[in-house]
Amino acid sequence: MAAKILVVDDEPQFERLILQRFRRQAREGRYDFVFAQNGVEALDVLGRDRAIDMVLTDINMPKMDGLTLVGKIKKSHPRLRAVVVSAYGDMKNIRTAMNLGAFDFVTKPIEFSDLEATIEKTIQEAEVLKQAEAARELAEKNERLQELDQFKTDFFTDISHEFRTPLTVISGMTEQIEENPERWLTRGITMIRRNSLNLLNLVNQILDLRKLESGKMELRLAQGDVVPFLHYLFESFHSLAESRDIQMHFLGNVSKLVMDHDAEKLLRILSNLLANAIKFTPEGGHVYFQVDDVAGCLQVRIKDTGPGIPAGQLPFIFERFFSGLEDTPPALPEEKDEYRPLFGGSSAPPTAAPRSPARPPGQRAQGTPQSTGIGLSLAKELVTLMDGEIGVESREGKGTTFTIRIPIRQQAPLVEEGESIPSFLKAEKPAGPSPAFPSAPVPVSADVEAELTELPSLLIIEDNADVAEYLLGCLEGQYQLDIAQDGQQGIDKALEQVPDIIISDVMMPKKNGYEVCQTLKTDERTSHIPIILLTAKASQDSKEEGLSKGADAYLSKPFEKQELFIRLEKLLELRARLQEHYRSLEALPDTGTEGERQESQFVLKLRAIVEANMEDENFGIIELCREAGLSRPQLHRKVKALTGRSTSSFVRSIRLHRAKELLVNSDLNISQVAFEVGFRDPKYFSRTFQEEFGKSPNESRG
Repeated sequence: MAAKILVVDDEPQFERLILQRFRRQAREGRYDFVFAQNGVEALDVLGRDRAIDMVLTDINMPKMDGLTLVGKIKKSHPRLRAVVVSAYGDMKNIRTAMNLGAFDFVTKPIEFSDLEATIEKTIQEAEVLKQAEAARELAEKNERLQELDQFKTDFFTDISHEFRTPLTVISGMTEQIEENPERWLTRGITMIRRNSLNLLNLVNQILDLRKLESGKMELRLAQGDVVPFLHYLFESFHSLAESRDIQMHFLGNVSKLVMDHDAEKLLRILSNLLANAIKFTPEGGHVYFQVDDVAGCLQVRIKDTGPGIPAGQLPFIFERFFSGLEDTPPALPEEKDEYRPLFGGSSAPPTAAPRSPARPPGQRAQGTPQSTGIGLSLAKELVTLMDGEIGVESREGKGTTFTIRIPIRQQAPLVEEGESIPSFLKAEKPAGPSPAFPSAPVPVSADVEAELTELPSLLIIEDNADVAEYLLGCLEGQYQLDIAQDGQQGIDKALEQVPDIIISDVMMPKKNGYEVCQTLKTDERTSHIPIILLTAKASQDSKEEGLSKGADAYLSKPFEKQELFIRLEKLLELRARLQEHYRSLEALPDTGTEGERQESQFVLKLRAIVEANMEDENFGIIELCREAGLSRPQLHRKVKALTGRSTSSFVRSIRLHRAKELLVNSDLNISQVAFEVGFRDPKYFSRTFQEEFGKSPNESRG
């Protein structure tokens, strides 16, 4: 392929000379010359023909000289090489040309063999640059393809995660209705309908985002008073707020604001922000909805008094499916407002109310019952479609403010005075109350309560009310059940109650399931408790993360009820086998798991404490609790879980095992042995020894 060379010279004879001297190279297809008479023409040629490989230019020319041309080529075509060919070959011109970006300098009169060598060298340089550029472009293309592939993978992973929780409720409640229609029909249908609508809403949001990305979503603007519409939208959320004991406040001194607006898209934006504000605000809190006319823009601020968004997450809050899965930077000092700049890139915090705490990998913002999925991403895209802006401010423990600004324009067709509230909004039902969080079942009689106390205790840690209710329905009657609504509450209840087994979600407020595992498995009071992680995060990495934090099993939503039952049963069977071992008061062999070795060491620790106080007949449960660093209920539950014995029975067993050793290996009589191991009454000692070992002290002598 011929190298395309642009020759810039105002002398016609130079053009003829070039064509004559290089006619063989042109005939062989090596060179293809293009000519211009000055720098202006040369730039025009370069603008039209991107195939030019190099430039040969004179210095003295009309309109634009060669040195100026070299400088402009360097800026506009940085990879194009220019060679200056001039009779003005003094050092000043050469230095100036090279400083401006010339690749080489050839003086006139021209030695054409030297010029050909320079052209060849320049073309080779251009070819190397082309290849490097092609390689770079290929690498960038591959990187973009990899990013696109990763985006698709992440997208479908996130979609799967968003779908799994409602699908768990739908599939699970369908099975419950089939098995027990009298009990579950009405309640189950309500839960199925609610979660079906959640799925439909998610699908609609995804379709809307797709339309926005493809440029197929259009605004349907109408000119009218937007204030009545905003009032009506605000009022439609009152029932939802009241169901959570949250007070709502409409603020602003704008009584009328006529502007172009797309009511349906405004509804999508503001409904999402209002629903999140209510959802993330605790009972007894407040939500403020403020409407203002600011600098030619409709400004709507929605403020909640919830726990807020951590500073490390604010830059990502409008990203699709953002749920805080990566490590977040540390929060700034507490007294500072955390914010994402709102409008115009201001470096100072906007003067609006703030928002709250951060979540480690897999954790939602504190106090948030659900992740925001794609809602905020869609809201941002819709605001952008309206030429508006959206921003967020937050301060931990104080709440969050979302602010949108949309330019006030009056170009669309006017709507009638009575049509400010669109018919589609009037036809929609106001937002209904979110499901009340279920409570653990209460025994209906003393007999039932007595039966339940014989069952294993199970703590459910789950922030989704419908999933929690489904789990309670599945497990009721098989376990003593209790429930926690977030990870921190789950940790607190586990430490207080020391249940026999725990089922925990992963994505939760305050503490995620991984943190729950790590906290409980590294605490001596709860390290023995089997934990099942039950989550919509189905990836292998998530499973490995959970197991590495100490989880004993990992189930993905939606799950088969029977599989959950089997997992629970097998974990309790394993615990029963370990109880048999711990009854012997022996350490586990080194082949045991880390958790088993840890529990074995705990049993041996208690044994050592009791043996150190063996002769003290007054050493009892209170003293053992103090030395072990556990409360009486905690010690009782842990010892019961590990050995199947009460604490007093466990201590007595240690004393009796020591007595058995003394009977075999010493000359002490039975009364002396009894006193040696802390028994006051030799008759009581003999009776309990018989119960423990199935034979009397006399029969046990060596």
